[in-house]
Amino acid sequence: MSSQPHIVLPWVVRRTRLPLLSLRCVDCRSESATTGAGRFRVNANHKLLDVWLLVRCVSCDRTSKLTVHERTPVRSFDPAELRGYRLNDPALVASRLLDPQLARRNRFALDWTGAWRLVTPSEWPDQTWPVQVAVVFDDPVPVRPERLIAYGLGLSRGEVLRRIKCDIPLRRPRSTGFTFTVTAGD
Repeated sequence: MSSQPHIVLPWVVRRTRLPLLSLRCVDCRSESATTGAGRFRVNANHKLLDVWLLVRCVSCDRTSKLTVHERTPVRSFDPAELRGYRLNDPALVASRLLDPQLARRNRFALDWTGAWRLVTPSEWPDQTWPVQVAVVFDDPVPVRPERLIAYGLGLSRGEVLRRIKCDIPLRRPRSTGFTFTVTAGD
């Protein structure tokens, strides 16, 4: 038997909903906020625009604003982007919320708990070992490869460390694709 994997299985990490925001509420001091339906507020001041993403506290329902653009000339906007802000385009809400610069500027972190799922093939090969698995992320969901593999294969994390061959550190969170090889169990 050769040491090269014969089968490559695709795994995909997909977002099921927008993640919650770890953002302290000024009223109730709660640490969790949501974008709800995902709405922008656009304010014009002569030829300059301000764009905010509205978020709502999960505990007290207070609405706050996250600055997306501040005092930006109207001409610098792509017409499709501007139309998306005015129509509250859900894809534009998601792309802005997942933008790391927006998170840094507005001092919040994303809480991905329960906001993603792992899509795996329905059938697992019985006899062919080793098996290579290619993991692809549709959105930048930070997850530890060790936990993702344990969840996907239904193994303990100790068993994952024994049976998995991977070129990346398994205990450090990743949000980009990687591949790993599963060897036969004892």
